[in-house]
Amino acid sequence: MVLTLLKAKPERKLAKQICKVVLDHFEKQYSKELGDAWNTVRDILTSPSCWQYAVLLNRFNYPFELEKDLHLKGYHSLFQGSLPYYPKSMKCYLSRIPHRMPSERHQIGNLKKYYLLNAASLLPVLALELRDGEKVLDLCAAPGGKSLALLQCAYPGYLHCNEYDSLRLRWLRQTLESFIPQPLVNVIKVSELDGREMGDTQPETFDKVLVDAPCSNDRSWLFSSDSQKAACRISQRRNLPLLQIELLRSAIKALRPGGLLVYSTCTLSKAENQDVISEVLNSYRNIMPVDITEMARTCSHDFTFAPTGQECGLLVIPDKGKAWGPMYVAKLKKSWTT
Repeated sequence: MVLTLLKAKPERKLAKQICKVVLDHFEKQYSKELGDAWNTVRDILTSPSCWQYAVLLNRFNYPFELEKDLHLKGYHSLFQGSLPYYPKSMKCYLSRIPHRMPSERHQIGNLKKYYLLNAASLLPVLALELRDGEKVLDLCAAPGGKSLALLQCAYPGYLHCNEYDSLRLRWLRQTLESFIPQPLVNVIKVSELDGREMGDTQPETFDKVLVDAPCSNDRSWLFSSDSQKAACRISQRRNLPLLQIELLRSAIKALRPGGLLVYSTCTLSKAENQDVISEVLNSYRNIMPVDITEMARTCSHDFTFAPTGQECGLLVIPDKGKAWGPMYVAKLKKSWTT
């Protein structure tokens, strides 16, 4: 069975060197922003052997035998609590211990049975509350995990997956080809547009918009192999909030009145999370925060949350036995008045 291949792979694959330039930078910032919680977060982010991987099952090629085996291995289904929105068609399993299944190979014509991901990545997808027939935009869609998860939740009338980076766009196309059956591909459009222009080209088109924004990817940045490149990233990091705000402005234009927008990042940085959302809320009279504190209460069995000071925003931080995140999620609604 597929799970028998697991032992020792994490050590071999993840024997990377921690980038001291990045760690020192994070140490200064996050010890202030997270306080004592940073010590545990740092220990997990710098110890890949502690990392966990959730298994999202593909409803379009459902692996019944694998599901049985996951139960036998002690995996449990995610979100056992009663989330306000949790489609029965979405099945995701995780283990309490660090465990990584081997990834399936891409084979043309054969749909993959499962997708490995950070379980916190599903929170922005669920916050979007996608319903059958809705028009949805995934503005920064590569590598495609969140688009795939959206399709596990519902059958949209139209799904627009956009990715500006050409290399990442290829990755996105392959993900969709690997998991999604041909009939459904007909309702999916893939584009390579600068996300900041989407609002002008598709004004008030979408019922739901996901902005999984480019950010300081804390996990990967800590293992930057090129210290010069890492130093360059850190110096350019201060420009990211401006890009994120511009992407949100574009997303707001593309969203129809009454529609929902979810913003997410995989960084702990307040400047790229709460500050970005505060700036947007202060700039628009027709954009309202949506309270998602109930999601945090319901998911506290599987995730650890840090306070954000926002009812519309959640921050998942890695913790012992819950090594998910970082993942910031904020939910907004566009009202009918301007």
